[in-house]
Amino acid sequence: MKKYVIGIDFGTLSARAVLFDLKTGEEAAEAVYTYPHGVMDFGRPKYALQHPDDYLEALKTTIAGLAADPAEVAALGIDFTCCTMVAVDEKLEPLCKRFENPHAYVKLWKHHGAVEQADRFDAFAKKEEWFRIFGGSSSSEWLFPKIMETLDEAPEVFDATYRFMEVADWLSWRMTGRETHNASMAGLKNHWSKEYGYPDNEFLKKVHPGLGGIVGTKVSAVVNSVDETAGVLNECGAAMTGLLPGTPVALPMVDAHAPLAALNIVGEGEMLVVIGTSTCHIINTKHPATVPGITAYVQDGMIPGFYTYESGQAGAGDCFDWFVHHCVPASYTAEAEERGMNIHALLREKAMRLKPGRNRLVALDWWSGNRSVLKNDNLTGMILGLTMQTKPEEIYRALIEATAYGTRRIIENYEEHGIPVTDICAAGGIARKDPMLMQIYADVTGREFRVARTGQAAARGSALYAAVAAGVCRDITEAAEKYARPDAERYTPDPGAAEIYEALYREYKKLHDYFGLENRVMERLDEIAGRAE
Repeated sequence: MKKYVIGIDFGTLSARAVLFDLKTGEEAAEAVYTYPHGVMDFGRPKYALQHPDDYLEALKTTIAGLAADPAEVAALGIDFTCCTMVAVDEKLEPLCKRFENPHAYVKLWKHHGAVEQADRFDAFAKKEEWFRIFGGSSSSEWLFPKIMETLDEAPEVFDATYRFMEVADWLSWRMTGRETHNASMAGLKNHWSKEYGYPDNEFLKKVHPGLGGIVGTKVSAVVNSVDETAGVLNECGAAMTGLLPGTPVALPMVDAHAPLAALNIVGEGEMLVVIGTSTCHIINTKHPATVPGITAYVQDGMIPGFYTYESGQAGAGDCFDWFVHHCVPASYTAEAEERGMNIHALLREKAMRLKPGRNRLVALDWWSGNRSVLKNDNLTGMILGLTMQTKPEEIYRALIEATAYGTRRIIENYEEHGIPVTDICAAGGIARKDPMLMQIYADVTGREFRVARTGQAAARGSALYAAVAAGVCRDITEAAEKYARPDAERYTPDPGAAEIYEALYREYKKLHDYFGLENRVMERLDEIAGRAE
């Protein structure tokens, strides 16, 4: 048996690879590549675009950085952010090579330029039976709204497109020469379901005349389930990766869902909370239920025999970074530099000294809109209770508390609609590195949180899917039982803090419902700002 498999996690700002030892079950090496182009907006605040060359270079560089003997690598697996959409021509070349137009670049998952198109899609879809699978509403982050935005604003790019597709599937197509489209991404963000398939072309033509006939042409009608593979490396793929031709490639996986296998979350009731730039909340069930406000659920897309549900918060680490980059005074920056500390570490140190409720602040965590359960990209954040005496660390803590309140609301929504949450496991860089945040999450929700031991849960999960592709394991459930690494730390609610947060959460919930469901102040402010421009 060959000794290793490789898993690569393509994130928002970087790609992280692990060399997974099939004999010991340990990560033998790691490599990281930061995308040189980063996230581009071309001067448009709601845009989040990337350059596809960054992914190709990341693939080559991270695998080389693992220093593995290609003859000992049994298979390769990748996961990716979703929906991260690329438009390509018949030669699989991204159209940004031909058009100097923002819509020809990769539209990252958090590209929010298609709000109007998502609303238009929903106006027609709300009468359709299949729409319940997607929580009764869409998002500007999803495939069809992003395609519609291209059609509306860059028709020349739309006309030149051979395929609109997930970047993950584009990468595997480039590596193997075989076109596949993974069910995990198609089901979560592309309006596909195992039961209904894609929305039919007649429906899409009603939404926008230019979408008529798109399924089966510019959008492939074929979707592959989790028990399939992407193929094997061809000569081009071998040159791209430095691995041997014929090396199996696993079907790509959504980055937030790849950790399920790595953490052995392959049954019912346990929720995975992946806390990073944004937050994803994932849970499996054998019996589907209609849950409003979710992202979607996918049958047999991640774990065979299960319906996997996802909800999420559009901003978490992004929100904390916003505060650091725009609101921290120079005196704090100077103190951090003098003490050789990261500014986040300094703020956490100061915020840890505050007792729950003492900052007298309540915030709404909608800096990037609300992904669940309101599913409204137009919503914006707020902080209530600011005074002339409010300190930066008090605001920083309030932002963390806001994301914890948002997570609690999502948990409650599942349970209110028939899907019990029995256990919670947290993963992601923030969960592993920030004990204060995790304790706040436990106190706010009144539940124990377990934190994943591995720092590369997604890349490790992709490596386990690669083990299945290599034939080392029968399926991903067996791979999880054999190779999963359980949590390292547990955070249990502090009774005193939990009591205070229970009262604060009730106030958050009032604000959540008032500004999210009843009040139109934010939309009116948007209209006024638009007129001012």
